[in-house]
Amino acid sequence: MSKVVKKNILVLVEGAKTDVKVMEKLFNIYEIDAKYKIVSYCTNIYTLYQEMFRDGIDGLEDMDILQVLKAREKNIEKKKIFDKRYTDILLIFDLDPQDPQFVPENIKLMQDYFCESSDMGKLYLNYPMIEAFYHLSSIPDDEYFSRKVKLKELQDKKYKFRVQQESMGNDYRKFAVSKDLCNIIILQNLTKAIFLATGKSIKWKDIVVNANLIELIDSNFILERQLFHLKNDKFIYVLCTCVFYIIEYNPNLLLS
Repeated sequence: MSKVVKKNILVLVEGAKTDVKVMEKLFNIYEIDAKYKIVSYCTNIYTLYQEMFRDGIDGLEDMDILQVLKAREKNIEKKKIFDKRYTDILLIFDLDPQDPQFVPENIKLMQDYFCESSDMGKLYLNYPMIEAFYHLSSIPDDEYFSRKVKLKELQDKKYKFRVQQESMGNDYRKFAVSKDLCNIIILQNLTKAIFLATGKSIKWKDIVVNANLIELIDSNFILERQLFHLKNDKFIYVLCTCVFYIIEYNPNLLLS
């Protein structure tokens, strides 16, 4: 019998506060039985694009994201993080379509390239940002399936305030403190992702009965649909995709 390799996960998040707290909550609640390190990138995905894709896809075969991250890190101790070997690399970033550097083709290139956590890394884009995790007024929230955010709202920097006002309990510290509640949040986001990827409307409880529905989710299709609405309707659907790693890590954590 071959020895099972213990996972060692690097979680690269955009911000130093909310992003870290959300991922720590998920890893703690689901008792992820792996070594992991959550590191804040402290800037957005468009900076990462400039550092990795300034020449397009040419030369990417020889590029190591860990060395790119090490090169930009000024703290000597933190540099050592990127010298270690990881079984999985997760990239947790916001779409932030209001950013001056936002270019649809660039973000599509990144979503397509970062598609495997055990290889080059896997990109989890949150729409419009990590605060989508908290954007439920109840758990479950029947309105979440159709919840959107207008581009103007993002440009005016009002979305985070809206989430604070509409989030259940108006207190992130007390939001989804149990596994059962987090299960529902993940299932509601999976349901919405399936709709965006396929146009198929299902109930979140359907996934519990038929886990194969999760295979309908395609990150590239979701991004294409969101960009379509952004261009034509000036809105995107609120969607938190970083929660999907839990079911990718072990479906039994959610569905057993």
